[in-house]
Amino acid sequence: MRDRVLFLTGHLAEPRLKQVLEDLAPEFDWEIRDIGIQVAGLMTVDLIRKRLPRAPVDATRVIVPGRTRGDLDALGREMDLSFERGPDDLNDLPRFFNAEANPVDLSQHNVRIFAEIVDAPVLTVAEIVAMGRELASEGADVIDIGCLPDTPFDHLEQAIAALHEVGLKVSVDSANPDDLRRGGLAGCDFILSLNETTIDLAMEMTAIPVVIPTTPEDPESLYRAIEIMEQRGLPYIADPILAPVPFGFAKSLVAYEEARRRLPGQRILMGVGNATELMDADTTGINAVLFGIIAELGITDVLAVRASPHCRRSIIEADHARRLMFAAAASGRLPIDIDTGLMALRDRRPFTATPASIAETAEGIRDANYRIEVAEDGIHVYNRDGHHITQDAFSLYSKLNVEADGGHAFYLGVELARAEIAFKLGKRYVQDEDLDWGTAVTRREVDMLSHKLAGPTIKKGRE
Repeated sequence: MRDRVLFLTGHLAEPRLKQVLEDLAPEFDWEIRDIGIQVAGLMTVDLIRKRLPRAPVDATRVIVPGRTRGDLDALGREMDLSFERGPDDLNDLPRFFNAEANPVDLSQHNVRIFAEIVDAPVLTVAEIVAMGRELASEGADVIDIGCLPDTPFDHLEQAIAALHEVGLKVSVDSANPDDLRRGGLAGCDFILSLNETTIDLAMEMTAIPVVIPTTPEDPESLYRAIEIMEQRGLPYIADPILAPVPFGFAKSLVAYEEARRRLPGQRILMGVGNATELMDADTTGINAVLFGIIAELGITDVLAVRASPHCRRSIIEADHARRLMFAAAASGRLPIDIDTGLMALRDRRPFTATPASIAETAEGIRDANYRIEVAEDGIHVYNRDGHHITQDAFSLYSKLNVEADGGHAFYLGVELARAEIAFKLGKRYVQDEDLDWGTAVTRREVDMLSHKLAGPTIKKGRE
């Protein structure tokens, strides 16, 4: 028996919804029902309860607009139907049903993240613990205590103990062997890093060392140090060292490939900070590419840093990237149409409505409330009194007749600014919703069980 899906919508969206479904030609029977409101996005559970007939509905499932507020599970039990929210934008229905048919699990990964506190010696123990907790909440598995050259760190042992006390794993990162010895004797879990000249420190502690080349010019020194560790039967993590762009970056990637070939099954660490921190470029894309390489080479550990202000989301991005690339590799598909968390500036499908479909909708408007949409030709603003199209939000002020309504003018200014940013960058715009910046910005949580509160500019009401 074929599934039969009922789509609930409003007056304005019904023609577009019908066209989308006809173009989709889904492998299920479908019906569209306008439940008597103009804007589908204003649908609520209470409205559905009142306007959907109590008689049995001939459908195996009911799809409502993505922004429908209220408890759909309770409504489903009450009406003996299966209700679910569709996408916010009806033009995303093809992707919605494809994702439903081919679900991707982003809860899994196989990369451990070390997150460095680069200025730990100048922080108090309490500050180090607070920073460690924060990094762990962003996805870090190990808190890396960074030591600074010629800077006393009298409270190193206290910091390690305090981080352990709150359940965090700890590594100590220093070029000074004395710092590494102190960290190891204090019970840290890892030390970064030992080389051929300092490898004997590993015999003094239980901490697992990251082993690196003595100098970039002598890559074989890494394998000589590793040979010592293996002869002693001690665990270690290998790190050929990622060089910054454009000073040996490509050659260092080859070194990682060589390390994987020579050390099959061995844990290998890549410090991605030399790429993210030392380049004036947005880190979302850099992390996406690096973690794609990490997935290909089977690299197991990553040292990430968020020292520079432009890298302040790097741990969050690294956590997201490791999950995305694991999912892509596990499902045998390209990292496309799985998740958009690493697409901060642009969207793959920014303009879901065409100028013609917006014009058709605008013709049906019978009230004074302004609707704002963005299409490939610019920003569309329309109500019963007119339909304006522009690529410059400022040009609309004299046309919207809100000079005497400060609150509404302010509201339109905010929305039109969002719309112009979305148009210029090629991002998805939805009126009254924040722009989606992916992992670059923490998204505000939306409670779909309650109604959205009126904003300060519309509380007084407007026809």
